[in-house]
Amino acid sequence: MKIVVIGGTGLIGTKLVKRLRGQGHEVVAAAPSSGVNTLTGEGLAEALAGARVVVDVANSPSFEDKAVLEFFETSGRNLLAAEEKAGVKHHVALSVVGTDRLLGSGYFRGKMAQEKLITAGKIPYTLVRATQFFEFMGGIAQAGAEGETVRLSTALMQPIASDDVADAVAEAALGAPVHGIVEVAGPERVRLVDVVQRYMNAKQDGRKVIADAHARYFGVELDDRALTPGDNARVGPTRFEEWLRRSAA
Repeated sequence: MKIVVIGGTGLIGTKLVKRLRGQGHEVVAAAPSSGVNTLTGEGLAEALAGARVVVDVANSPSFEDKAVLEFFETSGRNLLAAEEKAGVKHHVALSVVGTDRLLGSGYFRGKMAQEKLITAGKIPYTLVRATQFFEFMGGIAQAGAEGETVRLSTALMQPIASDDVADAVAEAALGAPVHGIVEVAGPERVRLVDVVQRYMNAKQDGRKVIADAHARYFGVELDDRALTPGDNARVGPTRFEEWLRRSAA
């Protein structure tokens, strides 16, 4: 069948396109660089013609509060309207575990706005909420940087390899709409400060890490529930140490 991947040239999109094509599907990797722009609507109708499934893994190019909200609202409205006209049967979107618990952050308010558009729309849908990717650990460290120190939350998290996220999103795209949320997470529940320290050690980053229960994560103070999934989450197989070895190789 024909599947359109919005954000098909990004980290998850690239992996997803490869997996779906490998299973024999006709896949359009849609992105502004390929002439498909969900903000302006450019190329959307052409890309979606004949598509049965649309998977949205696009992300806002800016993390500034107003820009994030405008991106997810405008992109979401344009995409869902185009899908309705094209007769799309299943909308799959990648979101974040804990989005509804992190609304003190402008980024997560944008993601929640996106989710609400999808759940209120007419297209059958599946929301795949993933925990933080292993690939984000460097960015999390940088967000907590204060000169030669890195101040990080002690809250629990359950990070996941992007390859395992792509597998879960591909499975959702090829399955029936669940009209709800599927959570995916990694196999280890760890303290945020500890997993980022392991990442920094592997990268020979000698900055001093400070554990702080009140340290903010992109503007939000965390508790142990904020970034962790519920009991029925799909668990990816890749462990962090294995991912670090692969990355080094």
